[in-house]
Amino acid sequence: MTSGSTAATSPWFVRPQSTDHPARIFCFPFSGSGASAFSAWPAVIDSAEVCPVQSPGRENRLAEAHYGTYENLAAGLVESLVPLLDRPFAFFGHCAGALPAFETVVRLAELGLPEPECLFVSGQPAPHDAAGDRMLTMTEPELRAELESFLRGRGLEPRPDMIDLGMLVLLRDLAAARAYRRTEPVAVRCPIVVLHWRDDPDVSLDALEGWRRYSGSVDIRAVDGGHYDFMNAPDELLKLLSSWR
Repeated sequence: MTSGSTAATSPWFVRPQSTDHPARIFCFPFSGSGASAFSAWPAVIDSAEVCPVQSPGRENRLAEAHYGTYENLAAGLVESLVPLLDRPFAFFGHCAGALPAFETVVRLAELGLPEPECLFVSGQPAPHDAAGDRMLTMTEPELRAELESFLRGRGLEPRPDMIDLGMLVLLRDLAAARAYRRTEPVAVRCPIVVLHWRDDPDVSLDALEGWRRYSGSVDIRAVDGGHYDFMNAPDELLKLLSSWR
């Protein structure tokens, strides 16, 4: 640990925070996953420290009570964010992770706290369109098959115990997603950069247009890859994540 690093101050962050970098980017994973979704990402992107967010009810926080709603998640996270808002920062949220990221921006504004300089949304329609997510209507056997396919796609053999644990997290996360209902857009002050993955069969470019109602500055960008390719930190994505500074 370098002289500019400190031990992680909160269970919301799995990596020690550093004082060596002039900016931070906080990363929100998709439903059913945790901070390990960003394990292949670099520690720093163009001088901005990468800070994966770890919500309760998964991975090293599995024994903790699930957050329940995105609003609860945002409220709990903000308490731990406050000491880390001493420098410019951005949010990145993939798929349903973009929704609590957005709610955290709203919560910061309500409390008069520093707000991100940019919100990056990856492969997720706007909040008022979120109920259209196909996973919200899938049966448990369908979700189990989806999880097995995802793990095989990541080069893992889906053992039954691994699937059972993954389903436990996924079902609770999907319950939170079903409960989320922001029917009217709320504009935020920060720019929003929306990423469309060209090989994503479920989220079209048109489906992302709804984000234009959430900020006076919305840029929708297409990037090569499929829905989960963000996990590999492709160069095109990293270049876009360097654009806010």
